[in-house]
Amino acid sequence: MTRLLYVEASPRKADAASIAAAGLFLGAFADRHPDVEIDRLDLWNARLPEFDGAPIAAKYARLAGKAMDADLAAAWGVIEVLVARFTSADAIVIATPLWNFGIPYKLKHWIDLITQPGLTFTFDPATGYAPVAASRPALVILASAGDYSAGTSYGRPDLATPYLKAALAFLGIGSVAVEHVGPTAGPAETVAAARARAARRLQVRAATFMERAA
Repeated sequence: MTRLLYVEASPRKADAASIAAAGLFLGAFADRHPDVEIDRLDLWNARLPEFDGAPIAAKYARLAGKAMDADLAAAWGVIEVLVARFTSADAIVIATPLWNFGIPYKLKHWIDLITQPGLTFTFDPATGYAPVAASRPALVILASAGDYSAGTSYGRPDLATPYLKAALAFLGIGSVAVEHVGPTAGPAETVAAARARAARRLQVRAATFMERAA
């Protein structure tokens, strides 16, 4: 069965502009693709282990080809489950706010956990790095208090977009679409207009999103 992994990176839930916009996209997408399973990963309620102690020891034992004891194997097993959930998905959607120019720490934590040698990428001294999984359709829905549609917002940079594009490309997703939702703060009519524009763009994108998997 075709599966879309939806990663939710905002803790605000009912009040989050990124989640509201993702809901519109996923609703329109499901209407067109009722056979696609939507796998929701809420990063604020998921089991994301700290990458220290046993997980790090397990990683280096694996790289060195050494046997793992039960504790290391269990710690690494949690990482493998998270990675498999990402690599086995046929499409990726990430809904996230822009925090302090970048992404929430929970989203960075998840990306750090799934970026693992041998599981999501390989390295050859002659050819460099290569992803393990094939490219898939990917969409980032990025909500921000400011309007970044024309570049910076009052001099503030958007560091989330280039980071997410680079991080996902490293994991094999060569082309990441980014839909901005903003401004989410300011005069009510300005905020409403920004959300309406984003909703229209996401409705259009939902109609063709899976075509990029062909």
